[in-house]
Amino acid sequence: MPIPFLGRLNIIEYAALVGSFFLVGLEAFIRVFTLALQEGRAEKEVRASAISTSIRNASDFVDLCATFGYTAEEHVVQTKDGYLLGLHRLAWRKGEEDTKVNRGINSVKKRVVYLHHGLLMNSEVWVCLTDEQRALPFVLVEKGFDVWFGNNRGNKYSKKSIYSSPSSPKFWNFSIDEFAFHDIPDSISYILETTGQPSLSYIGFSQGTAQAFASLAVHPKLNDQVNVFIALAPAMSPAGLSNGVVDALVKASPQVLFLLFGRRSILSSATMWESLLYPPLFTKVIDIGLSFLFNWRTQNISTSQKLAAYPHLYSFTSTKSVVHWFQIIRTKSFQMYDDDVHPPLLVSATSKYTKVARYPTRNIKTPIVLVYGGSDSLVDIKAMLRELPRQTVANEIPHYEHLDFLWARDVAERVFPHVFDALKSFTGAEHTREQYARYQLARQSSSLQAMSLGSGGGGARRRGQHAAKGSDVMDSDVSTAVGGGSNQEEEESEAGAGGEEKAEVVASPATPTRWGPRLSLSLDTARQSPHALRETHIPSPTGGPRGIAHARCSSLSGLEKAESLAGQSPVSPVSPTWTRLGSPRVPRLRDAAVQAGDVAVEQSVGAPGSAGASPARVAGTPSPRTGTGGGQLRRESTKGGKGTTT
Repeated sequence: MPIPFLGRLNIIEYAALVGSFFLVGLEAFIRVFTLALQEGRAEKEVRASAISTSIRNASDFVDLCATFGYTAEEHVVQTKDGYLLGLHRLAWRKGEEDTKVNRGINSVKKRVVYLHHGLLMNSEVWVCLTDEQRALPFVLVEKGFDVWFGNNRGNKYSKKSIYSSPSSPKFWNFSIDEFAFHDIPDSISYILETTGQPSLSYIGFSQGTAQAFASLAVHPKLNDQVNVFIALAPAMSPAGLSNGVVDALVKASPQVLFLLFGRRSILSSATMWESLLYPPLFTKVIDIGLSFLFNWRTQNISTSQKLAAYPHLYSFTSTKSVVHWFQIIRTKSFQMYDDDVHPPLLVSATSKYTKVARYPTRNIKTPIVLVYGGSDSLVDIKAMLRELPRQTVANEIPHYEHLDFLWARDVAERVFPHVFDALKSFTGAEHTREQYARYQLARQSSSLQAMSLGSGGGGARRRGQHAAKGSDVMDSDVSTAVGGGSNQEEEESEAGAGGEEKAEVVASPATPTRWGPRLSLSLDTARQSPHALRETHIPSPTGGPRGIAHARCSSLSGLEKAESLAGQSPVSPVSPTWTRLGSPRVPRLRDAAVQAGDVAVEQSVGAPGSAGASPARVAGTPSPRTGTGGGQLRRESTKGGKGTTT
């Protein structure tokens, strides 16, 4: 007769029971030991670790917002093809949760901002930061905006359809086309109907920008509902992956992804591995993957931020949408999904008889502000600007990679000013020239203010804006980054180590004119940096070949002396002076810069016999000089009086 209780288990089960008690005791010991170690750590470090843990363990968007004291709403919108999309809303500052916002006549009226995530993401990526001052949605709410968040079909908050189940391949039969034709316009329509506002501002990240490019291109009426489109880390036609083997494989046949992952959700096991792996190990795996595929080092993102955000990085999407991206990379064209399977060696032959429709992005009327990273391998800014309207404005942040626009240490200082200036300048859906002029002035003012604050406290380096105008100037360099530095140097600068302020300043007209662009000669703009490089792109008014002229100041005093010799007084940054190409004081200013002994001037003249050749780029001091010879004129001088002439 077996002994009661003891006789019910065999020897293996007893061993498992004893082992479980041992593991529970070991966990308790480790917990006590960890708490003892934390007593010796700085209070700020312990608090940062606690916040990081809270963010990592938050279950959904609402919990993430509640961590910082914000109340979030959840909404559901049905698309025209039957998918149910989850929307999130942050409309209230802390303490005003009982206030009616955009709900009827007696409610508080607030401007609406719509944020959309990237590929394999959901709305949580916007709010999973360890510091609410670096979370763009929280800052926008405190500034008085009604902030909404979209979610693509198939992800964590939009995994339902009235026609099919997620277990069916039919549910996952969607690509970027469905995002553009249904998800974005239907979500915006619902938000405007709910808030009663005539238009909203769109802020997209990565694929969220591509979806907006496509939606605005194929929905003309949508341009009247979006007053400004701010594209962070914009994506349109990436060059490809950094790993040559993987890049060659997917370019040869994008359909190979269907063989690897099937025709349902891609990487669906990622959530399981995230729950099984130790958090620091999971973070390391993600970093290795990003480096392997895209050559991103993620050095601008702190370790605690990675531990908090990486668990919220992945969300479900279809394999077909990723295949669509590799079709775009392969063809180097921002086109719709190609349903035909072409053999790798017959691409050129089949293209003679079939042509996949491209998104007509040049038809977009909404003002576009691009903010891209200088170290982002997925952004080809030259190719992008060739496909966008002439009034598109592009701003480069050197040394920034893709994910830095969400979670970098200094994202509030480097990225947010571009967003706020655009929101402040483009307030309505009229898309007038005055709005573009107001934006240019706002960027100048913000750059000067940032430089002033940075020089007083050794703050982080700032970069000015780069405004690019039209596809006819894109064969010139898009931007020139002045100076550089490792991530370690940037951290020392942020910590008040006296890092040197540097800026890139580009002058360009607010709107195109019939006779061609105009050039700003403001000295105050150059005062943003003692080593400023001023540059702009100027197409030839006659359509002939372009020349190049460069001028770089080795000190601010040299530029001041040059303008003094030229008889030009400094100009207020809020009222810039514009001069036509060929103005008599332009060559006078150039010659004065040379006399100052502090400027190096380089000019490349047009091709032989090219009447009407004009400079394509002017850095610092403009020069309208042209020539008919095929040679180059180079003139350099230094403070020491030495120079070379070729």
